[in-house]
Amino acid sequence: MNEIKNNSFDLIISDIQMPRMSGIELLRQIREQDNDVTVLMITAFSSTEEAVTAMKLGAYDYITKPFKNDEIRLVIKNALERGQLKQENRLLKQQLGQRFSFKSLVGKSPAMAKLIALLERVAPSEVNVLVTGESGTGKELVAKALHQNSSRKGHPFVPINCGAIPENLLESELFGHEKGAFTGADKRKEGLFESANDGTLFLDEIGELPMGMQVKLLRVLQEREFRRVGGTKDLPLNIRLVAATNQDLVERIKSGDFREDLYYRLNVVSIELPPLRSRLDDIQLLINKFYYRLTGKEECLIQKEAMELLLNYDWPGNVRELENLVERCVVLAEADELTVDCFPAQIMKKNCTSYEGLCPLPEDGIDLDRWLEGIEKAILIKALERTGGVRKKAAELLGINFRSIRYRLSKLEIGESD
Repeated sequence: MNEIKNNSFDLIISDIQMPRMSGIELLRQIREQDNDVTVLMITAFSSTEEAVTAMKLGAYDYITKPFKNDEIRLVIKNALERGQLKQENRLLKQQLGQRFSFKSLVGKSPAMAKLIALLERVAPSEVNVLVTGESGTGKELVAKALHQNSSRKGHPFVPINCGAIPENLLESELFGHEKGAFTGADKRKEGLFESANDGTLFLDEIGELPMGMQVKLLRVLQEREFRRVGGTKDLPLNIRLVAATNQDLVERIKSGDFREDLYYRLNVVSIELPPLRSRLDDIQLLINKFYYRLTGKEECLIQKEAMELLLNYDWPGNVRELENLVERCVVLAEADELTVDCFPAQIMKKNCTSYEGLCPLPEDGIDLDRWLEGIEKAILIKALERTGGVRKKAAELLGINFRSIRYRLSKLEIGESD
């Protein structure tokens, strides 16, 4: 037993009949020390009852004597593969818990600190949650984190995009149907609500739910039961509901497109996700996260000019847009660094058309012509640096023709090279 206490084993093979300690007693002591190691028992025909006992105590299998070498090789191979699968499964569960723990929600900004503190308080409860925020802010990730940090984490998490299912199929998809309920219903089908029983149901884009389905959803939430299409029996429902939207539901209520009573059923606790432009302090951390996921490297180097562009961009696509940018740069970059060369046009153009903060206007005014000449000269020099001094490419970069850049370079007395 000292060897088992002090070492780690993938497989232990033991006879049931041994002189000083029986294999059954050895198995009991092994299980006290290590509940994961795979144990294989060997027995004679006369001790098969003890072999069954060993299986109940957690032995993987038993082999009866006499046995063939090929037979025991196959059993050992299968036992080792099973042990490896158990280890991988345990690791995946651990990684899943880490991925959807609140610590995995990346951010050091005040907005993220406030969000995580709220999530930690809400997750253990059973209340319905309404997650709001712009597209790409990570609403489903938050819903999964709420589920993973609740008492329902061992049960299903079922996401539904309410805007992605055609209206004529929506009721059947959500509640299921009985055989013969409509043409083509040749067998009973379990709906997504039923699939989520004992777990968490995530209704994404809840604002897209048609008015007729809003009425039926309200009844389900009130009565905690539902009925399959074509069915006559109400079935009990035990779910936690998390809904999400990027729309202003209050405005949709005013316009008559969303039921006020359903809104208050969904919105027991409201969680608003901040847009990326309000948490720019988190950009480097988020880039590192995405970069690690793509390359396995802990930190992503970012060119200074590139970071300035990222901080000046307003991120209409939020975190999802940033993730796509990192993936693009990993594919296009020639070195392990994010540079402006791999940025898409919208980031470059957005920064180039933002004039705020270019230059503070002094109380006594400025020489506008000289100031504009300085900006033009700086831009031309930057374009030449970017293109290795090739004027034709620099002209294309600036959206002007070759004759124009040659004239401007000559006027500003900037050295040229072909």
